[in-house]
Parts: sequence; C-alpha cells; structure tokens
Amino acid sequence: MMQTINLYEAKNSFSKLVAAAQEGEVIIIARNGKPTAKLVALDYGERSNWSESVRAFMQEGQYDEQAFEVDRSDVLAMPERDLF
Repeated sequence: MMQTINLYEAKNSFSKLVAAAQEGEVIIIARNGKPTAKLVALDYGERSNWSESVRAFMQEGQYDEQAFEVDRSDVLAMPERDLF
C-alpha cells in the first residue's frame, strides 16, 4: 500500500511513518503538493516472489539464459521495420 503525506504532517508523525514503512508500506512525502521523497523499509524490493535466478541477476549480475524468457512478439520483422 502507498500513501502520500505532506512534509509538515510527516515531520509531526515521523515515528508512525517509520513503523508503517517497516511493515512494508511505501510513504511518499510531498512538499507543496509535489511528491519529493519516498520512505521505504531498508529491505524494500528484497521481499519478493522473484526466483533465485532473477535475484542473483539483480544483485550480482549473474545471468542464466535458461532462467529468463523474453517475449519478443511485439518486435517487427526487419522489412516491416524499414517502413516506419
């Protein structure tokens, strides 16, 4: 879940916002109504359902060709591409 909060409110309820972030909530902090910062837990993005192969790629750059399947159905064939 994500919530947006004004900077003034964030200053006054910082402890509660940190606790919410720790529970997995994403808090967007706005200044004058414009989103400016994001408060997330330190392990944000690490808690996921990604496979071990995908996590290894994201963290260490290890690429396993068998672990990834790329959908290229939207890529036009060479002669059709030249039409645009």
